[in-house]
Amino acid sequence: MTGAPAHSITETTVPRFARGTRLQYDRVREVWFIQAPERAFHADPVAAEILQLVDGTRTLGAIIDLLAQKFDAPRPVIAQDVLAMVAELAEKQVLLHA
Repeated sequence: MTGAPAHSITETTVPRFARGTRLQYDRVREVWFIQAPERAFHADPVAAEILQLVDGTRTLGAIIDLLAQKFDAPRPVIAQDVLAMVAELAEKQVLLHA
């Protein structure tokens, strides 16, 4: 664990998957899911778009910028969704951050 509480997540946060956790595509069912030790989570299409950009080096600000450009969507709306989702996954110890 990082020791930083999930509520401290900002656009300068660099998220990464917890050890043994990864995003995986199920080709048979055609869905994304998060595989973690002894558990799995279905990743809806929005979560999958975000999580595909989590590489342990990009800040959330950079991820937000890429998504806003890709979907031609208002950056504040994208930022709110990304920060909320990352905070939720940090609480579940799926994502860690520096």
